Amino acid sequence: MQHDTSRHPVTIGGVKKVTNIASLVLCFSRMIFFQIYASFTRFECKVFLTEALQYFGGAAARAMIDNTHVVVLKGTGADMVPVPEMAAFGERFGFVFVAHEVGDANRSARVENPFKWIQRNFLPGRTFADWDDLNVQAHQWCDEKNAERSDKLHASRRELFVAEQHRLKPLPIWVPEVYVLHHRIVDAEGYINLRCVRYSAPYQLIGRELEVRELKDRVELYHGPRLVGSHKRAVEPTDKRITDLKHRPPRGQGRRKDAARPEEAELLKLQPKLASYIPRLKKHARGRGGPLALRRLLKMVRDYPEAPLLSAVARAEEYGLFDLDRLERMVLKEIATDYFVLPVEEQTEDDDEVTGDE
Repeated sequence: MQHDTSRHPVTIGGVKKVTNIASLVLCFSRMIFFQIYASFTRFECKVFLTEALQYFGGAAARAMIDNTHVVVLKGTGADMVPVPEMAAFGERFGFVFVAHEVGDANRSARVENPFKWIQRNFLPGRTFADWDDLNVQAHQWCDEKNAERSDKLHASRRELFVAEQHRLKPLPIWVPEVYVLHHRIVDAEGYINLRCVRYSAPYQLIGRELEVRELKDRVELYHGPRLVGSHKRAVEPTDKRITDLKHRPPRGQGRRKDAARPEEAELLKLQPKLASYIPRLKKHARGRGGPLALRRLLKMVRDYPEAPLLSAVARAEEYGLFDLDRLERMVLKEIATDYFVLPVEEQTEDDDEVTGDE
C-alpha cells in the first residue's frame, strides 16, 4: 500500500483554506481512501492511517511513503529509519514503512496520480459547511468511486479487492483511539490552553494540573483518574475560547474575594499552629502571589518534619520574615545534621597498626 499527502486550497464555510489531502491506496486493487486536514503532524498521520486501515479491513505488509519528516527519523530510501513512535504504530497493525529513493517518485505513482483525480473530480462544484462535512463527503466519494467500474482496470476496485483482501494483515482485536497526551495547569480564569485554543475546566480546579488528552474530534480533561471535562476539538489553531457552562460557578455563587482559599483551609487542618503566620503571609504576598505562597507553604508542611518547620516559622514570624525561599533554607539547616549525615566507616585494629607503623 502507498501513502502520501498533497497540499491543495479548499473552500470551507465560504473561506478558502490551504489544506492537506492524505490518501492511502492498495496497489493491486487500487482501492483508495482519503481525508483532508488543516495540518498534518504525526498525530493526524496516525489518525488517518487508523481510519484508512479500518476502511480496508486490514493492512498490507509494506507501506510505501516519500521521505517525509512525519515518518522518517533519518536516512532516505532503503536506508530510511522511521521515528520509533511511527515504527511502533506500524507494528501494531503488522506493517512496516518503506521509503522510495530520492528522485524516484514513480515508485509511489499509485498514490500520486489519484491526487489529481481528487482535485479535479471530488472538489469542483462541492460546498463544505465545515471540516466534518468535508470528510464525510470524502468518505462517501471513496465508496462511490471504489464501487464504480474502471475502464483502465476492466473491473471495479471493489471487485479486485476481493482477490486482495485475504492477503491483508487482519486488524487487531481492539484498535485503540489515537490521542496525544498533554499536561496543563488551569489558569486563573478557569481555562487550559491547547494549540492556541482555550478550553474551560471546572472552576474548582483553578491552579491544579490536569492531564489533557487530545483526540481526533474532542479534548478530554482528567484530574487524576477522573474525567472532569470534554470539549469538541477545534480543528484549526484559532485564538478563541470554548466554554462549557457547567464549568462556571452558578450566577451569584462564585467565591467571594475575601473568602478563605482551599489551600488555607487545608493548611489549618494539617497544622493549626500556623494560624497566626498565615494571615501575615497573605498580607505580605498580595494579589496573585497569595495563592502561590499558600501552596508553597502547604507543600513544605507536607514535605518537612513538624518540629523543625514550626521552629523555623516561629523565628521567621518573630523577625517578620515572609520570604519562603529563606524559610525553607532555615528548615533545611535545622534538619541537615539529622537527615543528611554520611555514615562514618569504623576503623579496624589492623588499620590502627598500619597507621602506627607509618
